[in-house]
Amino acid sequence: MNFIGPKIDEGPLPAVFYLALSAEESLRTAPYNQPALHLSKLPLRIFSIDIPGHGREQLSKEALQNWVEPLSRKENIIVDFAKRTAESIATLIEQGVVVKEACAAMGLSRGVLIAAHVAAQLPAIRYLLGFAPLTKITQIQEFAAFKEDPFIQSLDMIHLSPLLKDRTIRFYIGNRDIRVGVRNCFDCIEKFVEEAYAAGVRSPPIELLIKPSIGFQGHGTAPHTFQEGADWLASQFGLL
Repeated sequence: MNFIGPKIDEGPLPAVFYLALSAEESLRTAPYNQPALHLSKLPLRIFSIDIPGHGREQLSKEALQNWVEPLSRKENIIVDFAKRTAESIATLIEQGVVVKEACAAMGLSRGVLIAAHVAAQLPAIRYLLGFAPLTKITQIQEFAAFKEDPFIQSLDMIHLSPLLKDRTIRFYIGNRDIRVGVRNCFDCIEKFVEEAYAAGVRSPPIELLIKPSIGFQGHGTAPHTFQEGADWLASQFGLL
């Protein structure tokens, strides 16, 4: 697990676990690293780890295609990764590296789906921030042939609502994001809100902000949106 921010020997600090591509790309490569870079100006640490299909020997543009083979044979690379990552974060909390009350997951596109699964595994992650979130796997072209597959459907973010109903959540999406689908994102957030409301939360802190689309298939995220989201997360920690 890589990180940017103050050295570990400086003691416990708020932490953001950012999942986008490989750890190196997420923290070091523009434009994907923009929210991490913005947060790095504050007294907190931003951690990252290679998400499934990403890493030194793999091309990011082929990552989702690389998910198809293992998931088609019911190898749950998403939940397995989420469990391992949640265990690693729990260890950092136990070791006094991360302030338990100030722990967040942040993701970009497919990384939001992964971040949500990690948060579902670890209640200590109180905040979830997502940009252009992939919420429904069969929406994307690589999984078009699996629209009726119950196993693939079970990994959709909407099914995490019972586990995430008590979290503070904010998602950003373009108003015509045809890569991941605006309606899918809306339906997911609506489900989270209804689950929280049914549990007695009268004003659930769960938000969806829809911005003008940019980029290929409307799936881009503008620099000011990355900054806005990062500032919102910092404010949850009382740092702004």
